Formats: sequence, structure tokens, C-alpha cells
Amino acid sequence: MVRPAYGRHPRLTILGPLEARLHHADVMILGGLNEGSWPPAATADPWMSRPMKQRFGLPPPERRIGLSAHDFVQGAAAPVVYLTRSEKVDGSPTLPSRWLLRLDALVGHDAWPRPPHLAWHESLDHMAATTPLAPPAPTPPLRARPRRLSVTQIENWLRDPYALYARHVLRLKVLDPLDADAGAADRGTFIHEALHHYLEANPGPPPADALERLLAHGRRAFGDAMEKPMVRSFWWPRFEQIALWFLERQRERQGVAVPAALERTGHLELAGFPGGPFTLSAKADRIDRLAGGGYEIIDYKTGSEPSRDRLLAGYAAQMPLEAVMAEAGAFDDLPAGAVAELAWWKLKGDARYNDIRTAAAILKGDPSLADLAADAEAGLRRLIAAFDDPRVPYVSHPNPLETGFGEYDHLARIKEWGE
Repeated sequence: MVRPAYGRHPRLTILGPLEARLHHADVMILGGLNEGSWPPAATADPWMSRPMKQRFGLPPPERRIGLSAHDFVQGAAAPVVYLTRSEKVDGSPTLPSRWLLRLDALVGHDAWPRPPHLAWHESLDHMAATTPLAPPAPTPPLRARPRRLSVTQIENWLRDPYALYARHVLRLKVLDPLDADAGAADRGTFIHEALHHYLEANPGPPPADALERLLAHGRRAFGDAMEKPMVRSFWWPRFEQIALWFLERQRERQGVAVPAALERTGHLELAGFPGGPFTLSAKADRIDRLAGGGYEIIDYKTGSEPSRDRLLAGYAAQMPLEAVMAEAGAFDDLPAGAVAELAWWKLKGDARYNDIRTAAAILKGDPSLADLAADAEAGLRRLIAAFDDPRVPYVSHPNPLETGFGEYDHLARIKEWGE
């Protein structure tokens, strides 16, 4: 359906095939001459089969193809006709309409006149000269550079310094689309909230009705999102599987570990930099006190746990830095203590993939957890000191192997210089 806006040229009219039958024009442009558009595809009716339509006296789907041929002949009989089509739609190649193919077979493809419009259109893709653009490398003054970041933002700082610049120096925040469906980040938030409130209300052994209690917390966490069909039919059954697996792990941990902190925030001030003190913040999903001594920091993961290479390279610094903070007593109301283990609880919603991966299993003792935490702190100090030099730029994706789909890639113009 085409509804022309008010104020167009009085001699220009955009019509559908049905309306065009009733008009005569000096110049006619027949657009959309692709198979599937003109003629439209004869699709199957989900409500009535062909025999049912025949018994009811309804026309077959192919009748529309005949009407489409009639409309094409009516329009092609104008004094001046332009036959146009798109060779690609949304990046996918298309097939020319059967009417064009039959005309090509009749008069030959090379016999068509070549109007100047084609040359004008082709010239849009050709330039006399091009000037390659360099990647952005902003160097804000030291006073504008951030002095307070969370452990997750440290990971972003390593992968994409430009994103950190856009968010913390330019103060540009990504807006959520209006009336958008819940995404993977929302799913993780719902699951984290449900587990947190359950453990907060039931810190001891799981009671007999533990599953009902956890599911009740889950319904409150999902809230209005349960009204969305995808959440109700796809996410919620997965959460029920997560709840069963989670409670089994809780029963196994009785006498082994006791939750000491849930969703606990912490702040650690690091000193000795040219730009002044730097504050590292974190919000740990869960910290358990082990019966054998020390803490175990747990991160609920609805995605994938980090690999050994990423841990050693510093690109997965969140948990090692949380270990540094826990040993320094940086978490609120949690005494300083040694961290004996880091654990990633994989909450996939499928019994085959729910799992617990520990730093000991990933690192296999080389290096030790203490060395990993020490390396993470030393790497962070080097990073802070490097960016305390006003000449050091916030470049976009300095490591090509760590390039992803960042929220600020369009501002960095990656598609202009990244190929």
C-alpha cells in the first residue's frame, strides 16, 4: 500500500497495480519487477487447501498471476515506459520477473536502450579519489579521564578503550529501544535477582519446599516480562531447570561452604599514579566461606566462562580483581581473607550444560590462583599508569582478536577503517 504524502508534485503519482489500470500517463515507471513481487508468489493458504477452495467456488492462487500479467501489459503499453527492478533486496540477490525474462527472450537483452539514468546511478559507487580515514585516537586531558571504574569496565578498557572514552569522557549512554523484547542481558538479570532473593531468605539448607520458594522468587524477578510469549514459553521453562540444578548444588554444599555475602558491593582505592588515586569497584554475585578456610567467589554465568588464555591475557579480569578486593577487605561488611577458589556457575537452563567451572580446573595449577590475582592487580596498575599519560589515545579495538560488536562501534566508524 502506498499513501502519497501531501504536497508532492501534481504531475507525479505513485499507484498500485490496481489503481494504475484506471490511469493513463505519458511516462510510466514499472518498479519492483522481481519474481515474488511482480508477479507475487502463489503461497499456500493456511486455512483452506486447493480442493476446499475449489468446492467453495473460490479462485485458485494462480489467478493472481494472470491479473498481474494483465496489469503489466496495461502499464507497459504507455508511450514511454521504464522497467526497473532491484538486483538485491536487503543484501540478497533477486530474480528478475518472468515478464522481463520473456521480453529478453523476445528482443534480446542487448537490444534494450540504455538511458542516462543508469550511468548516473552507477557513478554513485565510483569516486575519482579516496582518502583513507585513520581510526579514532582521542587524547582527552588527564582531568577528564575516569578515576573510578568497575571490574567489568576494566575488561572493556582492555578490549576497547574507545568505548570507555565514549561512555566516561563524552558521557554518552546507549538508550534502550522503545518497547524492545527482553534480551540476553535481561535474562541474566532476572536469574541473578531470583537466586539472590532466595539465598537471602534461605541461607541454610534447602527446605522441603525449596523449589516452590525459588520459583516464586523467579516469578517476581521476571515480573511483567512473563507476559511476553518468548519469555513465558522459552525462558521460564529454562529457569525451572536452573532452579532444580541450583538446589541440588546447594544440598551438595551443605557443610562445605556457607554464603557470606550476596550481591555485595566493594571499593578499593589504588594509589601512586600521576593522575591521583584510582578507585576500583565491584559487585560480587556471591562469596561463600569455605569450611576448610578462605573464600570462594562465585559468578553466575548465563553465557560462557572465560578460557585459560583469556584469564592469563587479562581479558577476563573481573574475578581475579574481585579476589584482590576480597583479600584487601574491600567488600562491605566482609572481613579480609584469603580467596581459595573462583567459580563460574553456568546457568544455561539445560541439564546437559549447567555446570560449575573453577579457576583450579581451568588453570590446572599453572599459575596458582594467588599468582593470577597478583598478575591481574599488576596489569591493572600498568594500565592505569599508561592512560595517566595525556598523550596515550583511547583507540578502538587495539587487539583485532578481541574485536566484537561494541555499543560504540558506529561512533568509532569501524566499517570505514576496519577492513
